[in-house]
Amino acid sequence: MSLTAKAQINELGIFAGGANYIGDVGPTNYIAPNDLAVGLMYRWNRSPRHSWRASFMYGKLSSNDADSEVAGRKDRGNKFENTVKELSLGLEFNFFDFNLHEDDFKVTPYIYSGLSYFFYDEKYMYNRNARDYKNGSSLAIPMTVGIKAHVARHLVVGLEAGARYTFTDNLDASNPGDSAYEAARFGNLESNDWYVFTGFTLTYTFTNKPCYCSE
Repeated sequence: MSLTAKAQINELGIFAGGANYIGDVGPTNYIAPNDLAVGLMYRWNRSPRHSWRASFMYGKLSSNDADSEVAGRKDRGNKFENTVKELSLGLEFNFFDFNLHEDDFKVTPYIYSGLSYFFYDEKYMYNRNARDYKNGSSLAIPMTVGIKAHVARHLVVGLEAGARYTFTDNLDASNPGDSAYEAARFGNLESNDWYVFTGFTLTYTFTNKPCYCSE
């Protein structure tokens, strides 16, 4: 006979930080948050090593060729603004045991991935400025690394950076799908856009005490 913990712990909280985009307009830095990103997140901790995670994130994306170190982009002078509203579901893996039934301080690095679905504005470039022509949506694959700490009985704080590989090349108005704007396409039309959320998380843990069941 053995005794095994059967309870899970829930976490509900917020994300606050910045967003940046990687594509055909502006600088080519991978992690360089320059616009606001906020969100809500939920974790269902199935074990001290892994959690199911769901989130809703909102972020503004903008970039300007004038800020690029690439001479060709500087000369071109395009710029855009967009927003993304993202729903994401996936699995988070902890490198160290992170047992939230124990009240002591603990810390662990973690990685997260899954599938995201997001809404944005389809755009085309006109006279170096991006203009909307319809609402759009697409899938993305999140790839997140972070570190989190259990700092009080019901509080977990973290810091993470999460890149999203999207299935669209038109966050930046470079590749509108509508044939009416075919002449306005530019850049690498074979490479999709990315966006990155970087920031802090704060979650509140709640659950019943663990029950112990014989097997």
